[in-house]
Amino acid sequence: MTVRRPRKNAHFWNLSTALKPEHKKVPVLPPQPHLDSDCRGVASILARVGDKWSVFVIMLLGDGPRRFNEIKRMVSGISQRMLTLTLRGLERDGLVTRTVFPTIPPRVDYELTDLGRGLWKPVEALGKWAHEHQAEIEDARARFDRRNEADKPPHQRMTG
Repeated sequence: MTVRRPRKNAHFWNLSTALKPEHKKVPVLPPQPHLDSDCRGVASILARVGDKWSVFVIMLLGDGPRRFNEIKRMVSGISQRMLTLTLRGLERDGLVTRTVFPTIPPRVDYELTDLGRGLWKPVEALGKWAHEHQAEIEDARARFDRRNEADKPPHQRMTG
């Protein structure tokens, strides 16, 4: 004879509940005029132009063409590989052009296209806003962290 033990967390599968729906008449919204694929397309563009490295590169290139190593020196913390990937992505999206000059060693300049220059102003405004509000955001984060730390049981609190 086999003895069946209750499954771990079996109580989660008990779907009977005392909750009753309060809203019985929920209106059905009409279909939206945009397509789901539009959202995905916009999301992929925003992912490109909204990542931190792209923002820094676009801000730098707003002042004119720059060489790879010049960009690398000016964007602290970016690796050579990440800068390469960022520039390739921006080039692929038509925001940056890459010009190779036939010198020894070859010189490569990157600059914003017309499309990229159109993006530069909003990116510059975003960067300026972040710089101007950095202290306020750091203070808000510290307050949030202190509040959440106080809500934790003593054994889960950070020490030190």
